[in-house]
Amino acid sequence: MIQKELVCVNCPMGCRISVELEGDQVLSVSGNSCPRGKEYALKECIRPERILTSTVKVNGGVHRVLPVITSKEIPLDMIFDAMEIVKKTEISAPIHEGDVIIHDILNTGADVIASRSMKAVH
Repeated sequence: MIQKELVCVNCPMGCRISVELEGDQVLSVSGNSCPRGKEYALKECIRPERILTSTVKVNGGVHRVLPVITSKEIPLDMIFDAMEIVKKTEISAPIHEGDVIIHDILNTGADVIASRSMKAVH
């Protein structure tokens, strides 16, 4: 049996959560003050997910790169593969905040979206 100690990041409480695992099965979760803490611990121990933030190259824009973010968390073990796709992506200005830059990256259901607008160079 393995015991993991986590600090929940779902709310400002920052509960210290203890999780007992046997293989990839969660046996118990304790220390959480709310149900969100238990959900966080289960996900973090079984298949953690993260929001991906990066930049993509822009052609014809006032800046050379545009900040992007995923519309939802993606599995942590897919981050490097997702980054390879993002690194190869080039877009053309103008771009509006919220535009989908990459649809459904790696079939995760998450879109990579523009996190700001960018005007084209005149």
